[in-house]
Amino acid sequence: MVSAKVNNVYAICAFAAIGGGLFGFDISSMSGVLGTNAYKNYFDNPQDTRQGGITCAMPAGSLVGALASGFLGDKVGRKWAIQIGGIIWIIGSIIQAASQNIGMLVVGRVIAGLCVGITSSLVPVYQAEIAPKEIRGRMVSLQQWAITWGILIQYFIQYGASFYGGGPEDPHQPSAAFRIPWGIQAIPGALLVAGLFFFPESPRWLADKDRWEDSLRVLADVHGGGDLNHPKVLAEYQEIEEVIRFEREEAISSYAELTKPRILKRVVLGMSIQMWSQLCGMNIMMYYIVYVMEGAGIKDPLLTSSIQYIINVVMTIPAIMWMDRWGRRPTLLLGSFGMMTWLFISGSIQGAFGEPENDPSKAVTWKMVDKETQSRAVVACSYLFVATFAITWGPVSWTMPAEIFPNKVRSKAVSLSTASNWAWNCGLAFAVPPLLRAINWKMYMIFGAFNGCALVHMFLTAPETKGKTLEEMDDVFDSGIPVWRQQPTTGSRLDAIQKDIEQGNLKVNIGHKTEEVKPEKET
Repeated sequence: MVSAKVNNVYAICAFAAIGGGLFGFDISSMSGVLGTNAYKNYFDNPQDTRQGGITCAMPAGSLVGALASGFLGDKVGRKWAIQIGGIIWIIGSIIQAASQNIGMLVVGRVIAGLCVGITSSLVPVYQAEIAPKEIRGRMVSLQQWAITWGILIQYFIQYGASFYGGGPEDPHQPSAAFRIPWGIQAIPGALLVAGLFFFPESPRWLADKDRWEDSLRVLADVHGGGDLNHPKVLAEYQEIEEVIRFEREEAISSYAELTKPRILKRVVLGMSIQMWSQLCGMNIMMYYIVYVMEGAGIKDPLLTSSIQYIINVVMTIPAIMWMDRWGRRPTLLLGSFGMMTWLFISGSIQGAFGEPENDPSKAVTWKMVDKETQSRAVVACSYLFVATFAITWGPVSWTMPAEIFPNKVRSKAVSLSTASNWAWNCGLAFAVPPLLRAINWKMYMIFGAFNGCALVHMFLTAPETKGKTLEEMDDVFDSGIPVWRQQPTTGSRLDAIQKDIEQGNLKVNIGHKTEEVKPEKET
């Protein structure tokens, strides 16, 4: 029997989202130290491909971790796999904080990346499998919100540590300026590992392992206030049982299943959503925002950049509150259009009013000098871009891949989707520093064009999934109706089953699956 002290679905999904917070720590793990003399002096002022290699080490490890997460999540369970990831994160953080050279730093970042790959894949799966359909988007969006908090917290820790030993401009600033924040980031990993002992396992994973009694108990505790005979609990139990029986009859379980046409199109969609979430340019704004602000001629790039991280946190809240009302599809389309617009405007301003930077020691080769109005416009576009991503693609890019796959292959399929995220993340983290030096402002045009492509692609392939249970996604994707012609529907099969149970038209026998569950009357 699964026993957990925490059964509130908001508390469960919010705490699990700490795994997403580790992703956020990763994203801003370099941004706050890039401009400090401690970092430049200790690691011999890395630029171009050297800095790109350091930055991309973590997403490279995350790619491996994401690919391994499918097997790990199916083998030991969603919760235990996330805890294993947390232990790996602690080890990687310690190595980074103790780094003696670039090689050791890269190894620490790769190890920490393994954790981020595991948790970024399995936390949304865990949240989606434990949340009721009415608020599933809100619950999985907590993953993105935790990412934004991780980015913000780590950045301000780094910003504060940058004043250690005389400040970032001190030519003899000690290495503690970057060791402190890299060491502190082990704390949320430790909290995640320890805290999850008090939380339940995914009821769908438990059912798939024939632990029906445990699965029913989790469903009752989380969705029925502990009542094993609650109509909603019985309806969900019935639907999960039917789907698992069908999957076993059809022998749906292996990676080969992911290549079959009806599943392959969902795999491609999930991987594409994660790909476009990287090619939209958001993580470039997070990793290298200091470079962006320096190119705009901002005198205090660290402070100005911090406002962007606050916007990222605040503007994710509307998506958490209302995404289940707005729907996934229109959110993606509007987000792509908005981000494309801001990038084109920003690139145009910099191209028209900038000039070459001839100092070879600078990370940027194009900047605006004495163009205060234009600089403010670039900063404003940067803020608007981040706000647009935070309210649209940020949360949806985690929600949809976690909810569109059948139960038997969900962990494996989501691992491939997340691996797509990390593959592109790794490539961009490595390529952007030399790209900024080579084509400077034109880079904005490239990422603006990517958003235009994402707009067209999502219009043609992304259906609406709000309000449907995970077990109903086959109906959504196998209807044969083009996604742009599908009409939003109200209600779901689960609602109908629950109504039939309440009216006495459907009897669900739960006693034959459990020894402890003995209802007073047949239900």
